[in-house]
Amino acid sequence: MAKKDKLEIQWLTTPQEHDYPSAGSYLSLIYDEKTSADFVADLKKAKTVEFKAKDIFRASNLSQLGISNLHVRRDMKKIKCSEMMSPLLLVRDQANGKLTIADGYYRLCAVYGFNEDALIPCRIV
Repeated sequence: MAKKDKLEIQWLTTPQEHDYPSAGSYLSLIYDEKTSADFVADLKKAKTVEFKAKDIFRASNLSQLGISNLHVRRDMKKIKCSEMMSPLLLVRDQANGKLTIADGYYRLCAVYGFNEDALIPCRIV
């Protein structure tokens, strides 16, 4: 097996369809229903871009979850088994000057555990 930080993470080219309702559910906790729905619609149309794992964490002001988290462990296993990972869905919270991870927080934590400089495909609005 390759060294932990040399492992190549496999990514899907587009988010999975179930990622959008998950993002909408999370965003509806922060924004009103219309705003959340508009963000999800915009995410579906957005181009996929890449950002480093460490930069996404810095912009979001979130802390990293470790392997004690069930979801992070599951995603780390997917990475080790070369399973395809879904791109992250991100929203720029310009009013508060931070990034909201609408979907993919556990994937981000898992990737960061392997390589903080890893480029992660994202849809961002």
